[in-house]
Amino acid sequence: MNKFLSKAFGIDAGKHSVRTEILAGVTTFLTMAYILAVNPSIFSALDMPQGAVFTATALAALIGTLVMALYAKKPFALAPGMGLNAFFVFTVCLTMGHSWQFALTAVFLEGILFIILTLTKVRSWILNAIPLSLKHAIGAGIGLFIAFIGLQNAGIIANNDSTLVSLGDITQGKALLGVIGIVITGALVILKVRGSILIGILVTALIGLFIKDPGTGNALTAFTGIVSAPHSVAPIFCQFEWGSILSWDMLAVVFTFLFIDMFDTMGTVIGVSQKAGMVDEKGNVDGIDKMFMADSIATVCGACLGTSTTTTYVESASGVGAGGRTGLTAFSAAACFALALFFSPLFLAIPGAATAPALVIVGVMMMGPVVKIDWDDFSESIPAFITVLMMPVAYSISDSILLGVISYVLLNACAGKFKKISPTMWVLAVLFICKYIFI
Repeated sequence: MNKFLSKAFGIDAGKHSVRTEILAGVTTFLTMAYILAVNPSIFSALDMPQGAVFTATALAALIGTLVMALYAKKPFALAPGMGLNAFFVFTVCLTMGHSWQFALTAVFLEGILFIILTLTKVRSWILNAIPLSLKHAIGAGIGLFIAFIGLQNAGIIANNDSTLVSLGDITQGKALLGVIGIVITGALVILKVRGSILIGILVTALIGLFIKDPGTGNALTAFTGIVSAPHSVAPIFCQFEWGSILSWDMLAVVFTFLFIDMFDTMGTVIGVSQKAGMVDEKGNVDGIDKMFMADSIATVCGACLGTSTTTTYVESASGVGAGGRTGLTAFSAAACFALALFFSPLFLAIPGAATAPALVIVGVMMMGPVVKIDWDDFSESIPAFITVLMMPVAYSISDSILLGVISYVLLNACAGKFKKISPTMWVLAVLFICKYIFI
């Protein structure tokens, strides 16, 4: 059995616990299961069948995460990416006026390009060229970013016209549930209870049965059923618009998808791998090419199924925080996505406020790399600080990395520290500046 687990998922019986890996996978799934509800809702603006989009979302996540589990043997889960789905619907289709078939074609082409870039090791070449200080900053920035997402999901942080964001009403509703969940989950982590993050999610969800939404008067955790038959993806399966592939709009859209997905994935892989201890002394990630290939294959499959770019999820950090280190964590998350096809009402009953505490606590766990940044060397610390700051403020992993690289090159060049800037960093900085000007 140990030999099978080692070969299939990379488990070392002396280092890894099967129970911990499975619990970590379930934890990862629960923190990202919101995409099963959010993605169909976003795509409904295009009059795409919500049932078909739900199935496509679950299947894309299932396929991508299985490839990550069995091929890369890493504890990362994949699903259609937030931000990328909004760009698909609201920019490409509703603003630029293209059909959703056009946008799916762009996603498919982007996935093919990613496979080529991975096979030629261009993606790993770019990743390894990023300075160590920026890699540490990316890990810490992702910690702040996912904590911010958690606080937003719980309503603890709310929109405000005058200050952009402000403290929500933490005395009632989902914000109150989120605060309770943070206290419970934090206490369990402090006490070093095994499976503390997963236990925190489930306990918080149960408490949600007794806390009402002040707007609707309904309980925050509400079960509408248990079993639901999967919907067919036939209406959106392989619906590509090949006649537009040589247009300038297609080129612009493909490269925009490419930039966002590439650096979102890079940031997630760097940050979560640091937390999992899967990096060397130079910050290089073990098995990076296989992880990128899993991400590329998932994007192509997702486009065929009828959904937007499938990418590695930053919420994978919750599973790593729960002890996940191998492909069995990803396999367990994939199994949950398979079950969700038949038990969607049960999984979707867990409110965002119940998973928010997990994201906040994992955000704390991911802040460790900031101590490895030389804050007294401003040629390193200023670009690193920009990278950390911009991730939650700009609400974008990719923009944070791009601005970090640009600032690193410009600041060191202006200070005359040309020896610190590698030729690759110069090329990347020029490309990133062009991206902001022309795309």
